[in-house]
Formats: sequence, structure tokens, C-alpha cells
Amino acid sequence: MRSEKPNHRKGVPVPSSQAASNRMKAGAPRDTAPELALRTALDQLGLAYNADKAILSGSRRRADVVFEQERVAVFVDGCFWHGCPVHGTWPKQNAEFWREKINANRRRDADTNHRLESEGWRVLRVWEHEDPREVAVRIAALLSLGAL
Repeated sequence: MRSEKPNHRKGVPVPSSQAASNRMKAGAPRDTAPELALRTALDQLGLAYNADKAILSGSRRRADVVFEQERVAVFVDGCFWHGCPVHGTWPKQNAEFWREKINANRRRDADTNHRLESEGWRVLRVWEHEDPREVAVRIAALLSLGAL
């Protein structure tokens, strides 16, 4: 059994390798490649939006793309972190920790959707692997039709 590092966060397992640790540290919390690709596609359609914006009062949760006047929030979910049914993977190392972490992310996503919808927002969640141009066209249609 691996011993905990002296300053390691309680409840977080020690990474299985330095390479695994580096991969996790490299993940950007914002401005990911899929988010940037979607924003580029939205720009090409001439749509005005806010990026990485907090819209729930009393919460640190942020939407990746926000159309404030239309009250539309778009989230670009990473396949690993949000448990994509097509591309999501379940790590073998520290499996219990990761299963709970990903499931907690899913519960938080559902709670965020519910809270936003109860405040009159329309929520669109897309996977990082979706074609950004197709997503931008869906968003444009949503904005013009007023429905998902």
C-alpha cells in the first residue's frame, strides 16, 4: 500500500505515477481546446457571448459560454471528467476515488442544470468531442427559435 505524502490532500489518493500526475495538472480549468474551437465557430457566425461566466448567485460554478440577454448557458463537458458514455474511461488505478469523483461531477452538473432552469435559463450541455461548427449552428438555432 502506498503511503500518503506529508502534504498530500486528505481523501485524494497519491497519483499512480508522475506521468498521471502531470496529465491531471495539465488540464486547464478554462479555455480548453474544445471551448476555444466552439467560441471560434460562434465568432464565425457573428454571435456575441460571454466566456467563462458565473451565473448562479452564491456559487463558483461557471458556464463556458453565456448568452445573457437570451438566458442561455452552454457547458462544454470533458469526456473523462463528466463520464461521457461514448469516450469516458474508468481508471484502473484508484478506481473507487475516480468513480466517485466522476459521479459527483455528474450530480453537480444535474444540480447546476436544475438550478439554472428554475431561474429561467436554458441549458445546453455538449461533449468536448462534438463538432464545434455543428454545436454553434445548434446554438444559433436555439437563440433564434427560443427553444432547444
